[in-house]
Amino acid sequence: MTPPAALELIVYQGATWSRTLIWKAGAPAIPVDLTGCGARMQARTRADAPDPPLLSLTTENGGITLGGGSGAVELALSAVATAALSAGSFVYDLEIVHPDSTVTRLAMGKIKIIPEVTR
Repeated sequence: MTPPAALELIVYQGATWSRTLIWKAGAPAIPVDLTGCGARMQARTRADAPDPPLLSLTTENGGITLGGGSGAVELALSAVATAALSAGSFVYDLEIVHPDSTVTRLAMGKIKIIPEVTR
């Protein structure tokens, strides 16, 4: 099993945000086929925080789009959605749910929400 990628994400309040990851595996590295998969990502103050997530993106709510055979995982937030986020540093993880219900943690790390000055 490959460990998840450690990625820091930076989101600017009030600005449209997107990040595309390409999942590749093997040697030579080739894109992983995500056809039939789902994805989910949450951000919280800390991993064991009992409070609701600051952010919840899924393929079901349109926050994550998977690119099938290209291995692309696109994360996206509208300017309205980022304006509603609290500024600060949080933790997140991103999971892929395969058609057979197995789950792969693709990425994890810190997500920083940079405050907006112009409102």
